[in-house]
Amino acid sequence: MRFGIHLPQYGRASGAEALERGARQAEALGFDDVWVSDHQVVPADATYPPPFLFDPLTSLTWAAACTERIGLGTSILVLPQHDAVSLANTLASLDQLAGGRVVIGAGVGWLAGEFEALGRGFKDRGRRMDEILEVLQACFRDDPVNYEGRWHTVRNVRLLPKPARKIPLWIGGMSDAAFRRAVQYGDGFHAIGSNPEEAAAAVKRLRAERPEPEFTFSLRRGWDGLKVDASEVSEEIARYAEAGVDHLMAAPTQPTLGGWLDSVEALAAIFEPFR
Repeated sequence: MRFGIHLPQYGRASGAEALERGARQAEALGFDDVWVSDHQVVPADATYPPPFLFDPLTSLTWAAACTERIGLGTSILVLPQHDAVSLANTLASLDQLAGGRVVIGAGVGWLAGEFEALGRGFKDRGRRMDEILEVLQACFRDDPVNYEGRWHTVRNVRLLPKPARKIPLWIGGMSDAAFRRAVQYGDGFHAIGSNPEEAAAAVKRLRAERPEPEFTFSLRRGWDGLKVDASEVSEEIARYAEAGVDHLMAAPTQPTLGGWLDSVEALAAIFEPFR
């Protein structure tokens, strides 16, 4: 099994030093990848997510510059809130500069007020995500790029550099539409918070149509190494492995950088027997 860790990108622990130290620590401890979340704005009356949140792709660029090998992922990039062609250019540039380390975890989003503030439609976000996925694929693959859709018209343009390699795309969510997108467009699936039983059912459903071993089933859990019972987490990891989960990512919640780094170190010790 592979393991990732969320960077201290949000809340009181976050900042330039936190992102650098978090990325360096994760690489030194042998984590497979580091992850960031995507919320461009947060409505003032929302209780979640935390409003203090660094931009995800800027954060990953910062992390890429101070590491050499560790993967760089988004959990998750809310595609319908972004301009497709501009996003393709940013992701391709990041992957090229980082030496082929980017993983795109992508979903439709859920916070209506966020879409409203950004001037993006909420009710049609699923259909627009499908089209954005096709635009990204065309931009990453073709030269020149041509695409004709309902929301996007791209005619005879060049988008260079291309990514360093085919960027893996992991579809997030647990809806029927998310499963369909994973089968149609994805190189993997990225669930959030599912228990082992839910994960087992999702793995079975996906493997029926995407049996190839390269297709990754990833799961994000809100584990904090200073708050969890190590034996309970170990038992849960074993159940996830039995369910067919390939990749687990933990997201600590410590309010200070020192606490965050200690939490990550404790999690690395729990994960080590399962690598």
